[in-house]
Amino acid sequence: MSILLIFENKDAKPWADTLRAKLLHTTIEIYPNVKDKMSVDFIVCWKPNKNVFKQFPNIKIIQSVGASIDHITNSQIINKNNIITRIIDKKLSNDMWEFLITTVLSELKNTRTYLTQKTNKNWQQHNYRSINNTTISILGLGNIGAYVAEKFAQIGFNVKGWSHSKKHILNVESFSGDDELHEFLKASDFLINILPLTDKTKGILNKNNLQKLPKNSFLINVGRGEHLVETDLINLLNTSMISGALLDVFRVEPLPKEHPFWNHPKIQITPHIASLTNIENATEQITENYRRYLNNEAPLNIVSLKKGY
Repeated sequence: MSILLIFENKDAKPWADTLRAKLLHTTIEIYPNVKDKMSVDFIVCWKPNKNVFKQFPNIKIIQSVGASIDHITNSQIINKNNIITRIIDKKLSNDMWEFLITTVLSELKNTRTYLTQKTNKNWQQHNYRSINNTTISILGLGNIGAYVAEKFAQIGFNVKGWSHSKKHILNVESFSGDDELHEFLKASDFLINILPLTDKTKGILNKNNLQKLPKNSFLINVGRGEHLVETDLINLLNTSMISGALLDVFRVEPLPKEHPFWNHPKIQITPHIASLTNIENATEQITENYRRYLNNEAPLNIVSLKKGY
């Protein structure tokens, strides 16, 4: 029995060092340095290369080090006997909330406009909006989305949420299913996407849906790059149907230097940092899941392969 870390675009060493301190008598290796591929039964991963799991025929548990698993299901052939788990951490949810409230308030108070005016030495005042007459619409009411929706509502925003099924969150209007998506999008000042990536949600931020938003609404995508149809967004921004967008996630990361998003004046870019996994908190969950595995107990935060989350 051993634990193998398979990371792409993330340094695995701090994770391995922290896990070794918690699991003193466990073999913990970092791919591709594996002594015995047959002994690997517990994989900890982030964006593994395509079909890399085929090298390890005795995998039992696949642990994502983030809240999502699409980076696993989109790149690997999953055995029906494999269990996939993910990290659920209140700090992740709160970090996401802090990122989003910073972005929303900046837009409400015209910070982006004034930064441009400073460059041009232009002294001009603009009307601003207030919290209590601003509607936040959130795509995705899972653990993080529900937390964010509740926090926005607590400070006085009008909040709506859309998800696969109805949710009951204090002061948050819930919409669900394809039939209610159009109504959900109406009267949205900010559309925030926090959906998991599934076959059903891929490309949901498309022209057909985005043009149902009121003119001058603002898009924030902290879900996945594959949720967004990029050319549709650019066209809607160029015709001023949407006032602007903040994108934290992209189809290809890092975002290629030649990508048109870099030079678009209405698009703000952050490098997938809306909420970063805390190694100490995450390895506590991983350690507990490994202990549960050894004791034939169900691990924490099992993901439904049918739903994708």
